Amino acid sequence: MTLAETINLNVSTPIRDELADFLRQAAAGDTEAFDKVMIQTQKRVMAMTWRMLGNEADARDATQEVFLRVYKYLGRYDHKQDFHGWLYGITVNACRDLAKKRTSHTTIESADQIHDKQATAEQTSIEAQQREMVRQALASLPEKERAAVVLRDLEGFSTEEAARILRSSPTTVRSQICTARRKIKIYCERFMKNGRTGGMR
Repeated sequence: MTLAETINLNVSTPIRDELADFLRQAAAGDTEAFDKVMIQTQKRVMAMTWRMLGNEADARDATQEVFLRVYKYLGRYDHKQDFHGWLYGITVNACRDLAKKRTSHTTIESADQIHDKQATAEQTSIEAQQREMVRQALASLPEKERAAVVLRDLEGFSTEEAARILRSSPTTVRSQICTARRKIKIYCERFMKNGRTGGMR
């Protein structure tokens, strides 16, 4: 099972014509069109901020800040540019800024309840534990490594695209992803062996 499959995410999809129309209308000052942009993108933004920050409260604050920035800077958005890449760049920066303001450790949220009626109670418990394990592993990574692996492995961007979003080089991002994957693997092995979490250095 891949990291993305464990988290139960779909990778990024190309921007739809409908969303492109809403973006052009919103950039021209149409607030209803901007609301539709939010509706179509807020779930993915919320998912990414949660993985970046580790808890729901901070994720909601960051998501709100993301869309405030999108509204503020939408006029600068080049419609020939990949919107999702532009949006995730804003998301990463908003998460970084919020994390700097937090002086206490974030609380790791419990895994989402899995509502698969076909799954047995035991299988549901195993899947929930796996999801929680990966969430905690991600939360324990340094911010730059977490951003790189979230964009590459969970959001489906290429290494080069992730590097552009993070304003870094592909070589650096590739190294961060490699290190992050190794740490996640070690973390998960310890989690399964000990049944408890521990910080990674």
